[in-house]
Amino acid sequence: MKLTRRTTLVAFAALLSIGTAMPAYAADLIAIITPSHDNPFFKAEAVGAEAKAKELGYEALVLVHDDDANKQSELIDTAIGRGAKAIILDNAGADASVAAVQKAKDAGIPSFLIDREINATGVAAAQIVSNNYQGAQLGAQEFVKLMGEAGNYVELIGKESDTNAGIRSKGYHDVIDEFPDLKMVAAQSANWSQTEAYSKMESILQANPDIKGVISGNDTMAMGAYAALVAAGKGDVIVVGFDGSNDVRDSINSGGIKATVLQPAYAQAQMAVEQADAYIKTGKAPAEEKQLMDCVLITAENAPNLETFALKN
Repeated sequence: MKLTRRTTLVAFAALLSIGTAMPAYAADLIAIITPSHDNPFFKAEAVGAEAKAKELGYEALVLVHDDDANKQSELIDTAIGRGAKAIILDNAGADASVAAVQKAKDAGIPSFLIDREINATGVAAAQIVSNNYQGAQLGAQEFVKLMGEAGNYVELIGKESDTNAGIRSKGYHDVIDEFPDLKMVAAQSANWSQTEAYSKMESILQANPDIKGVISGNDTMAMGAYAALVAAGKGDVIVVGFDGSNDVRDSINSGGIKATVLQPAYAQAQMAVEQADAYIKTGKAPAEEKQLMDCVLITAENAPNLETFALKN
């Protein structure tokens, strides 16, 4: 009898040891994957999504892919391995990300895309993005007004693999090109980077010292361009950005950069988590996969009310 009891205890202990060696699967994990948090826009996405996930009772796994599609694929594998119930994703390329989102779907994990679309439908559960074309037109209209409908200007364009870069540029030009006295003397990609925008602006100024304005695809490039202009003694050049960052808000408030366009990064990320929560609880995807959130023009009038990509009432 003692032998039998001891054997049973040993077997039970062995079973426990096997159980503890197995990977831990979170019953309530949401993975949040974005580009680098060095860009305050992407950091705001992650912060907003994480806050909403925790508010709804989930554990949040926050990861960064650095706009590297291969790294993104590895992070999707991590989310799958951790048993995530949903993925909130600001992706690393419209074409390059399709396979990774499909991989998550095949594993039974819905992806809720924010900020950037992918070039496929029916793969992600939702694609919640800013109305970049509408926002770009707002920015361009303000730029035209500030320029007095005439003068030489420069366009700084975002990362070419990012569909938002092209959409914003088209929105700008569909307005600006209606004014023949506005002449674009240079257009270069600075890949959403402040450092690269500074360098590109320095080079552009050497060839075009008489520019009157700069319209930028995002705020980080606008900040880099404005810093280069100030360093060259041209702080009076009109600069308009896009995103609604606190840095550009501060510049607008101090009379530097003239305007930007707010895309609601924080609210967008929180909406994605709310939709993920509904999917997890009901198994139903949103009625519309592609959802647009309108942008808001930010000038000296409303900049004081801007905080972390949201306007305070």
